[in-house]
Amino acid sequence: MTRYNIRQTEEKWQKAWEDKESFRALVKPGQPKSYVLEMFPYPSGRIHMGHVRNYTLGDVVARFRRAQGFNVLHPMGWDAFGLPAENAAIQNNVHPAAWTKENIASMRTQMKSMGLSIDWSREIATCDPDYYRHEQKMFLDFLKNGLAYRKESWVNWDPVENTVLANEQVIDGKGWRSGAAVERKKLTQWFLKITDFAEDLLGALDGLERWPERVRLMQQNWIGRSEGMRIHFALTTAFDNFSSIEVYTTRHDTLFGASFVGLSPNHPLAEKLAENNPALQQFLQECAQLGTSEEALEKAEKKGFDTGLTVENPLVPGQTLSVWVANFIVMDYGTGAIFGCPAHDQRDLDFAHKYGLPVRPVIESDDVITDTAFTGVGKLINSDFLNGKTIEQAKLAVAEKLEKTGIGERKVQYRLRDWGISRQRYWGCPIPVIHCPSCGVVPVPDNQLPVTLPDDVSFDKPGNPIAHHPTWKHVDCPQCAGKAERETDTFDTFFESSWYFLRYCVGPNVDEAFTKEAADYWMSVDQYIGGVEHAVLHLLYSRFFTRALKQCGYPVKTPEPFAGLFTQGMIGHETFKDATDGSWLYPQDVRRDGEKWVRIDNGNPVIHGRVEKMSKSKKNTVDPAEIMTSYGADAARLFILSDCPPERDMEWTESGIEGAWRYVNRLARLIDEPKSTLIAVNTKKPAHFSDAADKIRRQTHKAIDAMTRELDGFHFNKAVARIRELSNALEAFDAADLTADQAWAFREGLETLTILFNPMMPHLAEEMWQILGHTQWLTETPWPEAEAALLVEDTVQMPIQINGKLRTTLEMPRDAGEDQARSLALANDNIKRAIGDNPIRRVIVVANRVVNIVI
Repeated sequence: MTRYNIRQTEEKWQKAWEDKESFRALVKPGQPKSYVLEMFPYPSGRIHMGHVRNYTLGDVVARFRRAQGFNVLHPMGWDAFGLPAENAAIQNNVHPAAWTKENIASMRTQMKSMGLSIDWSREIATCDPDYYRHEQKMFLDFLKNGLAYRKESWVNWDPVENTVLANEQVIDGKGWRSGAAVERKKLTQWFLKITDFAEDLLGALDGLERWPERVRLMQQNWIGRSEGMRIHFALTTAFDNFSSIEVYTTRHDTLFGASFVGLSPNHPLAEKLAENNPALQQFLQECAQLGTSEEALEKAEKKGFDTGLTVENPLVPGQTLSVWVANFIVMDYGTGAIFGCPAHDQRDLDFAHKYGLPVRPVIESDDVITDTAFTGVGKLINSDFLNGKTIEQAKLAVAEKLEKTGIGERKVQYRLRDWGISRQRYWGCPIPVIHCPSCGVVPVPDNQLPVTLPDDVSFDKPGNPIAHHPTWKHVDCPQCAGKAERETDTFDTFFESSWYFLRYCVGPNVDEAFTKEAADYWMSVDQYIGGVEHAVLHLLYSRFFTRALKQCGYPVKTPEPFAGLFTQGMIGHETFKDATDGSWLYPQDVRRDGEKWVRIDNGNPVIHGRVEKMSKSKKNTVDPAEIMTSYGADAARLFILSDCPPERDMEWTESGIEGAWRYVNRLARLIDEPKSTLIAVNTKKPAHFSDAADKIRRQTHKAIDAMTRELDGFHFNKAVARIRELSNALEAFDAADLTADQAWAFREGLETLTILFNPMMPHLAEEMWQILGHTQWLTETPWPEAEAALLVEDTVQMPIQINGKLRTTLEMPRDAGEDQARSLALANDNIKRAIGDNPIRRVIVVANRVVNIVI
């Protein structure tokens, strides 16, 4: 074939779409809209295959919806603040802004080579002052409305990055980027009151019907609503100003099994006790090395320190419980104090065994409690007035008793904590407040926004460059005109990503963050696509932001930013290691030699490892730019879509991409070089069709119906299979001697095929559409509608049973009468042999479903 050149064609149509602004989105009140959005990338400089998969999925949806008649908004931007830019500045002696802008330009070019139907006029970069001035105003409005505040708190401190980390950024007790052991540190931080919306965020999850169930469950668990009690355990001897310890528990039914009371290392009583106790001080310092994440505390060895204090069990007169400081108790949940019931909590049991504390079973169980705590259901035992009650009955009885005596009260508690947004770094959005010795915290006036970063920063000292900048932080107080200092912390980068979808509604160079007209029309995002790793933080913060903005008077129509969510799987590849030194090798550095693998450069043996997620560290990556150059964007897109369901992990293989490339060329040949001479575009439809023409028309319209359902359901791999089925049928039908009605049906099939694969392989589709004689582009061509009459089968496959056991399946006319179905079944050779000489007692026919012969 000489006409179809992949690279030339793809470049041609990418330029044509850009020149014509084919994907420019405008508010059109009379037209239904579809807002399709993929999570925006960090501008690292190069796209990876995960990006290719994510943005291919979104592009298929956007192109499909546009063909269906929706007014589509499909934008792109850059999550451009963050520590990697600072690290690059240190390593390469380049300014973070220059590094980021260069990376954005490079990645934009790479993304355009994919043929994405992006409205680039709405492109944003979160490091642009025109973007972050709006979020500075949002923060000040949060502050004005009581949704932002400042307090001293314990944080995860990365000693290498010299910044605070969120709990989720602490992996196995180490910083997610630096790998350094995280420390616990007390700092004054800015917080947003996400907990004010905990109940609403939780309750609204049920309405997110187009979200994956596992993501909703993850958010539900993260918010962590629990119904329990706050109970005062009186100290037998008061210490300093402490006469009791307040405990939050959801298992007040097990109070008769209490063995000890535990305090968080950050509990005020623990800190007070440590002032004159060097041993306790040392223990608290050890605890500080664990960080604050619950994951780290759960994995750490359970350790405690006996304070020597005791408390009274509020339900057992005369019984005292020892008070311990324990490294597994977090201050941020409940009251920072627990009571331990070792018989029915594994963590408590491990702790009790370690320190020789009593174990008192209070829930009836057939098992003897030794190394495993009983956490199932049962009746209460060894519990005085609670004996024989169910757990729920016991909880109610304890609650009523303790509330009457004033010792406790019922309380709804959430695991969710307020969002700490302060980060001690340069490359982030400055927090727009000023600290004045006389006036305190003073908001930066609106007319002085944005507060921009200083350009002349130095990274030759550890810590935050703007904190030790010689001039930037020194300003006059807006209220008293006295000497004051700017806040030198910057926002957590999740702040930028929590509202960017709203900015896309209006695009750049608009004075407001977003307008009512635009937000009312475009929001919510109809289809959001991204990795499940963002299931908790990013999605939860975004849901909080829309609610907080609405409360502050912003024109937010709906509290839910994302009506539909799809989380795609990861891309994996084989791994290779040098058998001599164990170093990782790139796939292009090795080759197969018979049953073995060897290095290409020196022939040394290679260890062929398992398929793992693509990562730079293991060198099992594939460069998308090389794939686009060698095979084309359409082939890459096709393989991404066809290999497996998009929600699952997929393996990248050379054979897979080569197969996709061959199929792209095969489609081009089918359309560009058919055996038959194609009839002219818009030839009048024949009044009658032969059986052969009718058959291919049925296959065409069934493909339309199936493709529409598969694309709607995100079954993209099945959609590719439908395309292949139709193209196979058309190849088999293609002949030099087609009759007029057959030629019409063949052209209908080719045109339909081209429209159907357009969302997946848009360059090929546009080129073939033009070759088929059309002047209107596919970007402006509507999705075909299946003719209902052609979806109805003339025949059905009927199971034929003997005494209820399936013997064969026969094709019969649809709605065949009982006599006809009986005759066809009994005439079948397989059925005759199975019946043999046995007399037929009865034949049961269920129309279009089954024939059962009773012998």
